[in-house]
Amino acid sequence: MLDSEKQALQRLLEELQLEHRDLDDIIDRLHSSGQFDPLQLQRMKKRKLKLKDQIAQIENRLIPDILA
Repeated sequence: MLDSEKQALQRLLEELQLEHRDLDDIIDRLHSSGQFDPLQLQRMKKRKLKLKDQIAQIENRLIPDILA
């Protein structure tokens, strides 16, 4: 993997992690307020899970396989 590709993946990883944390905070605040739209909350949780999967995929690409 080229350094430029690695840097681009690292930047994307940081952006996705930030969005994941932001969604986590929003979900927590909505839950604690008691006033939320269940459908909106479900969509946020689904987006958060997709972000988690994308983060894991990028981390796997960035971390070399030691056993290889």
